[in-house]
Amino acid sequence: MEYIPAKTIVTKTKAPAKWFGIDYNMNIYKGCCHGCIYCDSRSDCYGVDDFDKVRAKENALQIIRDDLRRKTRKGVVGTGAMSDPYNPFERELMLSRHALELCDAFEFGAAIATKSSLLARDIDVLQSIAEHSPVLLKITVTTAEDRLAEKIEPGVSRPTERFRMIEKLAGAGLYTGILLMPVLPFIEDNRESVGEIIKRAEDAGARFIYPDFGMTLRGNQRAWYYQKLDTLFPKKGLIEAYRKRYGESYECVSPKAGELWKYFAEECQKRKIAYRMEDIISQYKRPYRITQMTLPF
Repeated sequence: MEYIPAKTIVTKTKAPAKWFGIDYNMNIYKGCCHGCIYCDSRSDCYGVDDFDKVRAKENALQIIRDDLRRKTRKGVVGTGAMSDPYNPFERELMLSRHALELCDAFEFGAAIATKSSLLARDIDVLQSIAEHSPVLLKITVTTAEDRLAEKIEPGVSRPTERFRMIEKLAGAGLYTGILLMPVLPFIEDNRESVGEIIKRAEDAGARFIYPDFGMTLRGNQRAWYYQKLDTLFPKKGLIEAYRKRYGESYECVSPKAGELWKYFAEECQKRKIAYRMEDIISQYKRPYRITQMTLPF
């Protein structure tokens, strides 16, 4: 493992209310070895050289401890925005686990985004945090098909394992759900795929599903994605379909987005699964809000 210097790790978010109510960001690792063909973090604008190589931040736990100690306001610490905190190296290094233990010790909440079933290892720490602060667990699932996932997300736990983990996390009383994003145009954007994810999410006890029916493409990320499409789906004409519809656009919304959103919302409402950002934030934070009584004098 290569270690890189860092001055601070837990940083304040710019607009916490807009993205899952997260107050602080925490990225312990840089780069990712999961090999997902669609990853936006590969884009040049983030300045991550040799993106497929995972590096850890030097003295990360001491820096996180000092960062949390200096915060004058408690809040939810989010991790997983730029690099999955449960990459294969985490199994031995346990940096994410120890960082959660620090969040627990200083009474901060936690919001985790991952594709790895390794998260289930830390149920005990997450339950301890949940005794005093909000915990939000976001498991990314873009397809329920293990064989398709093996192509587009080769280095991560298969969807079957992720749904099994969701069941464990939900069964442990932790607020858990799915990030249904990205939904790859011409590959995953159909009712059958979305419907299967909703069904299996309900069976696993997921409390929410937050979707984005499309993806982003820019610069070297686009070149990487097209190269992978050519290798994995050589006879489908996907690259030409993307170029024809999106050109050099950053936002690549599925041509079926409207239809899928209507179907998705109806299915989630029927199954009482939250899917709006404001509802998800309200649900996982509600038990920790103190309601002040207004006295009549």
